[in-house]
Amino acid sequence: MTVHHLEPAPGTVVDVFSRDSPTALTVDPGDTVVVKSLDARGYLQRQRTPGEDRPRMFPEARGHCLTGPIDVRGAEPGTVLAVHLKSLIPGDWGWTVAAARDNWLNRRLGVAGGPPAWLLWDLDWDPDAGAGTGTNDLGRTVRLAPFLGIVGMPPAEPGEHSTTPPRTLGGGNIDCRELVAGSTLYLPVTVPGAHLLLGDGHAVQGDGEVSGTAIECAMTTEVVFDVLTATSVPGIHAETPSGRITFGFHENLNEAMADALEAMVIWLQDRYGLDKTTALALASPSVDMRVTQVANKTWGVHAVLPEGAIR
Repeated sequence: MTVHHLEPAPGTVVDVFSRDSPTALTVDPGDTVVVKSLDARGYLQRQRTPGEDRPRMFPEARGHCLTGPIDVRGAEPGTVLAVHLKSLIPGDWGWTVAAARDNWLNRRLGVAGGPPAWLLWDLDWDPDAGAGTGTNDLGRTVRLAPFLGIVGMPPAEPGEHSTTPPRTLGGGNIDCRELVAGSTLYLPVTVPGAHLLLGDGHAVQGDGEVSGTAIECAMTTEVVFDVLTATSVPGIHAETPSGRITFGFHENLNEAMADALEAMVIWLQDRYGLDKTTALALASPSVDMRVTQVANKTWGVHAVLPEGAIR
């Protein structure tokens, strides 16, 4: 199998989803791709002070700065792209901002309209140990757990589409903290080739991404792709070191929760040979429901069946 390298540069980065974006790289199933992505804003230089506006890849960006698109031979609508995340290495610095937008949550919390608060982070990651810490300009330290906020494909419809919301078809801005190294994300293919984009690196994030940002950072991701004709679970789902995960995305939190739960119930039906009602009964003592993110104009909810929860 071939190992490919994809660097962020003009011609290999975009800030919208579009089926018509020129392909940056085409690979075969089973190939390894080492993808480097800039942080969500596409900073080309490190901030020297919290919130400093340094040169960016897209000075007037329409959305997240993403690397790709990557096409995978054999990926066609009706198939499923398996994205195996082999390793994720964050850059050496990152940032977090709160109250940068006038949205309902910031108004509810009483922080809208004032100056935003920025944190600037030094990131110390040991690839051999698979662990590290981040220390901010206030001297506070957190443990890192790097992942990509965005792994996704464009909608099948023509035109340019925002990178902000996650989508039930194609994925995108999923922002799930569980998608660390060792995870496999399953995405139903939306367009010929898949046209996959990667980026929005997070050194660590809490469930919810409550300020609208995590520790935003550059990322080097080693990924392997497979194309599957079918899976036992509908929609977007994942196998991670922490367990099996299904997702729901909707403007209504109840609908997002129900979509995530229903997909998990179907997974339990298939795995244990149960009818739907019995699978729901089994889910109640074993499945965790979590709010993935509240920041992207579409609620994200994920259901988690922890490894070893059912024996």
